[in-house]
Amino acid sequence: MTELRFLPPAAKFLKKLKDKRLKKLYKDAIDAIMEDPGIGSEKTGDLAGIRGYDIYYQKTNYELAYTVEYIQNNDGEKQAVIVIMAGTRENFYDELKRYLNK
Repeated sequence: MTELRFLPPAAKFLKKLKDKRLKKLYKDAIDAIMEDPGIGSEKTGDLAGIRGYDIYYQKTNYELAYTVEYIQNNDGEKQAVIVIMAGTRENFYDELKRYLNK
């Protein structure tokens, strides 16, 4: 069973979303990621180890940044998808780098 976790920037963005269609697109994206964590495009350079998933809605690009980690517990190893950040494509990766360098 894959575990799902949200870091504060992603949780805050998704909580603030008012547009129900866009919220559903994000939910569908997260469901697709949970089904196949390798679905997103792998980033390189200072964002190595992070995957990005693109969402296109009403002529705007949205992004979802996540990572897949393996957690050791009493039952053995467990896979966890950690959603780091979600938002519009504009300045997304600059903000992601800033958040990760904190």
